[in-house]
Parts: sequence; C-alpha cells; structure tokens
Amino acid sequence: MNQSSSVTRNREKELLIKVPEITIFFWIVKLLTTAMGEATSDYLVNTINPYLAVILGAVGFVIALILQFSVRKYVAWIYWLFVVMVAIFGTMVADVIHIVLGVPYYASTIAFAMILTVVFTTWYKVEKTLSIHSIYTRRREVFYWAAVLATFAMGTATGDMTAMTLNLGYLASGILFIVLFVLPAVGYFLFGLNEIFAFWFAYIMTRPLGASFADWFGKPKSITGLGYGDGIVVSVLTIIIIILVGYLSVTLRDVQREAGRPQR
Repeated sequence: MNQSSSVTRNREKELLIKVPEITIFFWIVKLLTTAMGEATSDYLVNTINPYLAVILGAVGFVIALILQFSVRKYVAWIYWLFVVMVAIFGTMVADVIHIVLGVPYYASTIAFAMILTVVFTTWYKVEKTLSIHSIYTRRREVFYWAAVLATFAMGTATGDMTAMTLNLGYLASGILFIVLFVLPAVGYFLFGLNEIFAFWFAYIMTRPLGASFADWFGKPKSITGLGYGDGIVVSVLTIIIIILVGYLSVTLRDVQREAGRPQR
C-alpha cells in the first residue's frame, strides 16, 4: 500500500512539472523572446496610442497567465506565450516607470534587484530550493514566475542603464551582456560554480542581452542602431519563435521526464 502510494505521488509530481528542461533550445528561445518583447513593446507604443498599447499588453499578459496556471503540466506554446507576454508587458511597465514617472534607470535597477533578492530569499526559505527542476507544486510555480517577472524588470532597467545612462550604445551593451551571460557557464564547467546560481545569473542576463540586440537592429542610426525598424525585427523574431516552439511542441525535446533531478 505504501509503495503504491509512493508511485502515485511520483506520477503526480511528474505530471505537474510546469517548466521546460534546460537545453540549448531553452536558451535560444529565451533570448529570442526577450528581443521580440522589447521590439514589440516599442513598435506598439510608437505605432498606436501608447495608452491603448499598454492596455493591450496588460490584457495579453493576463490571458497568458491564466492559460499557464490552468494547465497541469508543461505545454511549450503556453509556457513561451506567457514568457513573450511577460517580455512585452514588462518592457511597457519599465518604460512607464522611467518616462512617465521619471525614475532614473540606475534607481529602478537597484529597486528591482532588491525585489528579486526578496523573492529568491523567500522562495528558498519556504521551499529550501531554487531549482527549476522542482516546479511541480502550485506554490513553487508562483515563486518561479515571481522570480521570472523580477528578472525581466531588473534586466530591462539594467540594459537601458548601460545603453543610455552609461552611453555605451546598443551594440556595446549587447557585447557586455554576452560576456556576462557566458560567465556562469564558464564558472560552472571549469570552476564548479553552484549550478542553480549559474542558471539564474545567466537567466537574468538574457533580458538585457536580447533587448540590446533588438534595439541595435531596430533603432535609428542616430541613436547607435542599424535602422531596420522595430516592425521588421518583430516580424523576423516572431517567425523564428513560432518555428522553434512548434518544433518543441511536436518533438517534446524539452519536456522534463523526472521531478527533482539535478539541474544541468
């Protein structure tokens, strides 16, 4: 009886895993969604009424959130739709904080870093782990997405700070964040850096990295961009994301098979 109950619990845990396995596909799609979110937010705000754009972003965010929390397992297109909406609406919120409320980028970066620290501290205190391979309960899923939202907010402010406040420009900022993105992998594989810390550090860097290159391709040459336009960037990235997420949905290459296994 006890053995049967244990098997049932294990199956329930496996059923409730709500995040993808960390593969090369994860990092590629993650970077593409952050870039797409940045470009889409800027395109909508500058093409239609800014207030309407923010409202549409909020509605899309809420719909994607409801979809993600309504399913009982990881579904590729639902998961990545929510990530995309976090990127789009998160960029809008960050821009409102700076442009409308007048909060300097360095101040918002510090504030979001403090919020992220509180989320991680609370998550670890309650669950004793920050591993994404343990996201098979509702409470852990809430902590996970709270951390994701905080990383997006912090990453957005950080990228804008390096490009604008520090006057590095979009390309130089992108190169800086490439280095910071790769550093955790080097630390993990060569020096035994804690795998969970390495993952979250790299995850935070994906936001300013993707956004910096989206701005570099889309923004005018007068502000260090290449001038292709946000609309072109959005279109190209959307097509690539749909192809990759469609591939993952069919092949299930990024579905976690076991709950609580060591993070790679």
